Amino acid sequence: MTKKLIVTGIGGFVLGVGAMMLTAFSAAPKLMIVEDDSRYTFEETIEIVETTAAEHGWKVPTVHMLHDAVAPYGYDVGRVAVVELCQPHHAAKILAEDRAKLVTSLMPCRISVYETGDGRVVVSRMNTQLMAQAFGGTIAKVMADATEENETILKGVLN
Repeated sequence: MTKKLIVTGIGGFVLGVGAMMLTAFSAAPKLMIVEDDSRYTFEETIEIVETTAAEHGWKVPTVHMLHDAVAPYGYDVGRVAVVELCQPHHAAKILAEDRAKLVTSLMPCRISVYETGDGRVVVSRMNTQLMAQAFGGTIAKVMADATEENETILKGVLN
């Protein structure tokens, strides 16, 4: 009886861990990426984000028109832009610490603006607020502040 109880307990534990991992794996994309519809057209959304960013002391070093990059190869993917957002004061804090440079692959902050097949304009971005919690120290503080400011910049275009 004891052996059967132990085997059942171990089996239940393994099954529970498996179910938890499956749930976490299926939920991860929705946790890591945030998407919202824009109230504006594709062009207007990008323009408003650029203007609002400048008003808040942020720079927009580049807007990558991804659809233009693949069109010469015969692909029609609809309009997709990646807007880079940089706040020099935040960037300097990360760049000043060797330990914090770990997250430079995420710099500058990026948002995506794209049109869907049904004509919606969507703004997508990484959930850096969630990611910030995992780092601690300077990284967590800077990422949390940058996320808050990014959301303020985006508030004007989101539904």
